Amino acid sequence: MNNPQPPLGFLGGAFDPVHIGHLRGAMAVRDTLDLERVDLIPAAQSPLKDQASVDAVHRLAMLDRAVAGLPDIAVDARELDRPGPSYTADTLEDLRLEHGAERPLVWIIGADILATLPQWSRWRELLDFAHLVVMGRPDAEPHPPEVSAWLAENTIDKTGLLARPGGGVITLAQPLLEVSSSEIRAMLVAGRDPRFLLPDGVMEYISDHALFSRALP
Repeated sequence: MNNPQPPLGFLGGAFDPVHIGHLRGAMAVRDTLDLERVDLIPAAQSPLKDQASVDAVHRLAMLDRAVAGLPDIAVDARELDRPGPSYTADTLEDLRLEHGAERPLVWIIGADILATLPQWSRWRELLDFAHLVVMGRPDAEPHPPEVSAWLAENTIDKTGLLARPGGGVITLAQPLLEVSSSEIRAMLVAGRDPRFLLPDGVMEYISDHALFSRALP
């Protein structure tokens, strides 16, 4: 029996800067799984990555511009308001408390993240709070045997996602676009134009604030 409350999706990341790969991925999951909406959640500081290249205020402003006019795609700044590193398990626990015990919640990651999953804080508890949706990535590395076993044990389909609030893993065939924030930052530093890899509003913001070492012409 399907849950009467439509599922909500969440996509976390540094968004340094946000690009079309993030947006297309969020839209693909939204449409494929009939999510009510997808919230993009910028991290204050990833425990496994270097400090973001630009301040949180700029990353948040770029996200706001990126989602403007996109139906059912929004921004959630809760991790920026929380001191210390941004742990996904903490965020999901908070989201579960906020949305109640019954509503299906979906946390979206790229397949490239699976190789690092055992390094995450409380990674085996993620499914206690939500479903996990894995989007294909052409550059994804093989994941550790413990992750493979965990995925096999918890794999569900769309029907399973709608039937319970969390606890399952869905792998979607649609690959994420081969676009990365690090590639875009390198292009900007080198004076190359990343047009069409970023929403126009984000391009304008980078230029106006001379972000990533060099402003766009």
